[in-house]
Amino acid sequence: MPRLALHREYGRTARVGSRVSEPIKVDIWSDVQCPWCYIGKRKFEAGAAAAGIPVEVEYHSFELSPDTPVDFEGSPMDYLSQRKGISPVQAEQMLARVTSIAADVGLDYDYDHVHQTNTVISHELLHFAKSKGRQLEMKERLLEAYFIKGEHVGRIPELVDIAVELGFDRDEVTEALESHRYLSDVKADMAQAREYGINGVPFFVIDGKYGVSGAQEAQTFANVLTQVRTERDAV
Repeated sequence: MPRLALHREYGRTARVGSRVSEPIKVDIWSDVQCPWCYIGKRKFEAGAAAAGIPVEVEYHSFELSPDTPVDFEGSPMDYLSQRKGISPVQAEQMLARVTSIAADVGLDYDYDHVHQTNTVISHELLHFAKSKGRQLEMKERLLEAYFIKGEHVGRIPELVDIAVELGFDRDEVTEALESHRYLSDVKADMAQAREYGINGVPFFVIDGKYGVSGAQEAQTFANVLTQVRTERDAV
């Protein structure tokens, strides 16, 4: 595995050369129930658009809380309070803060209706969609389902309904999820994350050599994409 250089901020944006290059590959480790992953997705998209550089995005599975039950008894505030060992008031303040930041990028988080759950099956569905060339569409829909629409993303019937809504075949999706055909792919993504030293998400690996951790500002993503493009044009 290549050594990743972690970039949190970039200074002056390098000038982009005129040579047309292939899209820059961006691998993103992310979880469906990670609030910063949805925010980071929006900021990355804004940064790529601002840079005017074509990208090829691939999402990889990362389970933030693999020990979470499918039907967690309690609210996201209860879960956060228990997991981090903080008071309910502190947990509520944390959720209010992330909801406010999400609103700044056009996302209307509805924690009153979020179903805290285990996301492994949703990651399997993402790999199924990837096999059909529609992973990005599915990723957006699952994030929307969890944070905005209050849908359950940990149970097969609800996930099948979401897939059918997007035009996938009900029987094919059901068989793929019930047989756990893509579970090995989920585990492979997690193993690769460990090899890279990724212990939190979102995490962006750009052109196989630059790492950007967290939901950085759009300009940070624009800067690193521009840097990669400049390096390519200099070859």
